[in-house]
Amino acid sequence: MSTDERARAWVDVSPSALQENLQTIRKSVGPEVRILPMVKADAYGLGVKEAFGALEPMDPWGYGVAAVEEGLELREIGASRPILICSPVPMESYIDAVESGLTPSVSDLDGLLALRTACRDLGRRARFHLEIDTGIGRAGLDWRRVAEWGPKLDDIVDSSLIWEGCYTHFHSADGLDEGSLDDQWRRLQETVARLPSRPGASFVHACNSPGALRRADLAGDMVRPGIFLYGGVAGAGLPAPTPVASLRARIVLLKEASPGSTVGYGSTHTASGPERWATAAIGYGDGLPRLLGNLGEGVVRGKRAPIIGRISMDVTVLDVTGVPDTGLGDVVTFFGRSEGEEISVEEVADHAQTINYEILTGLTRRVPRIWTDDVGY
Repeated sequence: MSTDERARAWVDVSPSALQENLQTIRKSVGPEVRILPMVKADAYGLGVKEAFGALEPMDPWGYGVAAVEEGLELREIGASRPILICSPVPMESYIDAVESGLTPSVSDLDGLLALRTACRDLGRRARFHLEIDTGIGRAGLDWRRVAEWGPKLDDIVDSSLIWEGCYTHFHSADGLDEGSLDDQWRRLQETVARLPSRPGASFVHACNSPGALRRADLAGDMVRPGIFLYGGVAGAGLPAPTPVASLRARIVLLKEASPGSTVGYGSTHTASGPERWATAAIGYGDGLPRLLGNLGEGVVRGKRAPIIGRISMDVTVLDVTGVPDTGLGDVVTFFGRSEGEEISVEEVADHAQTINYEILTGLTRRVPRIWTDDVGY
């Protein structure tokens, strides 16, 4: 079993499934392309320390994060490979990045100047990647204005800065509009061709998970997989990953409900006849989306049971009338695999009117992550 009988709710996480998904990415892009697993947001909500332990034997080029603090945590865990910060860095944080040997991505000239100042103050060198905005708009130097900012790089980049790469981010790789990928890749290539030539500026990259799976021809020198590694479908028409995470909770109360009985805030479910209700020790305070009320399901003893009523902060009620052998202490799986049945993260996300990323990263600290391949449910 993956946890003890005292646990109210938890997430089972399979390290071998994570490794298998990375191998799928590697097979898609080929052995010569570097892999930068994204481990931001606590490894998409599943635990960065354990994810690092599973990914490190796979020999990635480095790791991708979104914040300096995440990079520092990786260093504390023991990561010695390059750590690329794939979001703009606050000016005051460049000092910490340089001290810990992190690689910032730079989205504007002011940021590059701040990085250079930090290097000079510390008497150290730092690597950086230049982010080019080819259409996503949220960060990066505008590809249309390269004639304005490109020549200024020569005045800023000195011996303290190691210009290691240039990259962009695909905004629609998860959809079927491959024309947008071609447009963004072309813009990136045209921009790089107009930049000053710098030794070491050899990395050109753009692909996230869907990009790496859909268009390996655009992999460039490196890909940055994220959601696919953690068991989330990366986009329309793409191969399904091996499921990585399973959200589970124990049944802590069983109740025989009479016809006309109601359940939950607002009494949104009324028993139409005799029903058997099971209260599971999990709620939106654990990250189970409230919108699953009267829509979602859980797996009990290999069978699906509907969620009834509104989900509370700490508990969720299911109708287990169709699972007559349900007992106290039984495990309910709200997403993931259990006894031959599976509820995907995408199914949960659809009911919750959101995306699979938000389901995983929305799991709260109250739910322990149990990294094991020895699951008995």
